[in-house]
Amino acid sequence: MDTVRAYHSGSLAIQERVGVRDLADHVGRSIAPGIKPVAAAFLELQPFLVLGAADADGRVWSSLLTGAPGFVRATGPARISIAGGVPDRDPLAGAFEAGAPAGTIALDPRTRRRMRLNGTALPSPRGLAVDAEQVFANCPKYLQKRELYGAEPGARPGAVRRGRALTPGQERFVRAADTFFVASAAPDGVDASHRGGNPGFVRVHSPTELSWFDYPGNSMFLTLGNLEADGRAGLLFLDWSTGDTLQVSGAARTAFGPEGRTTHLRIQQTVETEAASPLRWSAPDYSPANPPLDEGDRWPE
Repeated sequence: MDTVRAYHSGSLAIQERVGVRDLADHVGRSIAPGIKPVAAAFLELQPFLVLGAADADGRVWSSLLTGAPGFVRATGPARISIAGGVPDRDPLAGAFEAGAPAGTIALDPRTRRRMRLNGTALPSPRGLAVDAEQVFANCPKYLQKRELYGAEPGARPGAVRRGRALTPGQERFVRAADTFFVASAAPDGVDASHRGGNPGFVRVHSPTELSWFDYPGNSMFLTLGNLEADGRAGLLFLDWSTGDTLQVSGAARTAFGPEGRTTHLRIQQTVETEAASPLRWSAPDYSPANPPLDEGDRWPE
């Protein structure tokens, strides 16, 4: 895929500011419009997929979809099928009736592998289909390793709590997180990505404001480029041991300073779901790439 098509003006602006345009051009050659056999095989092994898109009001969300391995599979050289689609309780339920831009990320904590597929999602007889426009893998940086214990027998989602700000319990949930997923939007589509670090790498400044340090990555700056061009973002936090999820949607901006980049999110809506996932995972083996956080929960030097 040509790098002009891989990167829109927002990503290009960030790459220029940081001084990585040549590297980004090189890395961008890995973005393909189709699904290679190795990518198709990886997808069929996964018990969950994160889907990013905008709801009917234009708010961007990250949503967790789960199923037995094979519930996500490639059905052609540029299409994946997702059995069951989006649950009715989810803020993205009904968002794809006429087709809509979507980003997905398949992440396997067992192997520290991940791949992203962005395109257009639409209803299918099986649930949901996504026609791929961008498919690429990411390095394992900041990805915590976990073992899968299995699915909780007979597990069903519990209460759903919606709000416009974090509760004290949700603030503790965020502060304890070592992983979250982020969906971001721009005029040319939606992207879903991953952020990881040691617990405390996401800071809660108030019930309506979060921030996190943007650790060095692959130099594509797809997420930060979308935030530069648009600003809408949706975060998904998962309690790996209980299956509880916390989704937040809002507007984000990135500040550039001598010590690095910090992204700030102003929360507009929240959705917490008890046992949204039936999957139960082990405690993490933290990535050796995670920068240390000191006792005062300050940013790394």
